[in-house]
Amino acid sequence: MARKKKEKGGGGTPAWLITFSDLVTLLLTFFVLLLSMASMDRVMLSQMSPFQSRAEIISHQGSGKVPTRVTVLLKLLEDTQMALNKPERIKDLLFPDDVLPPDIDVSTLDRNLRILEHPEGLAIVLTDSLLFPSGSYTLNPAAEKLLEQVGMMLQYTTADCNIAGHTDNMPSAPLDNYALSGMRAMAVLDYFLALGIAPQRFSVSGYGPDKPAMDNMTEAGRAQNRRVEILIKTSQWMGRYM
Repeated sequence: MARKKKEKGGGGTPAWLITFSDLVTLLLTFFVLLLSMASMDRVMLSQMSPFQSRAEIISHQGSGKVPTRVTVLLKLLEDTQMALNKPERIKDLLFPDDVLPPDIDVSTLDRNLRILEHPEGLAIVLTDSLLFPSGSYTLNPAAEKLLEQVGMMLQYTTADCNIAGHTDNMPSAPLDNYALSGMRAMAVLDYFLALGIAPQRFSVSGYGPDKPAMDNMTEAGRAQNRRVEILIKTSQWMGRYM
């Protein structure tokens, strides 16, 4: 009796089905990528542009919309070159007459405050006469009022900041010039941290007399060399810490 031939099995998966499943997987990956880009957090976007001047932006503390003068200032700082061409405008926006301490008038501020260009951004330079008693690293009450205005601007940006202390070349006591410059920079940093600004945004330098801005041969020059520079970095790299 002849044997019956075994029926062939169902066989493997059709080739077209494998190709189709690969296509569906690729489409799914593509749409997930689009979704992740569309929902990118605002903080990540601000890594590329630290100055956000649009009126709807809320501060990191959730305190409300940006004050009008801060909005104008941030818009100005978006273009560093334009900002450097208008240093008096920056001063007026940062320190309007109604926020100046009673013992600091406009002429005193003009003599002791400069806005300078820096390779990494823009520096707000304040002499020690605005910030500290002679030979001290403790902020005076007027200094806190001035730094409050700078801190308010920093609260509405994600810009990194370096605080650098400088002295003249005259001996100081009880600290030497390097220690004094570093402690003064730290005092400014401590004030900004007390405002709630993220500490990872800051770095601190104490240069002592090594980087004079003026000639140390005159008292006027030495007065300008005793200073704190607050460098606001106007460009940032995408991979920085948040």
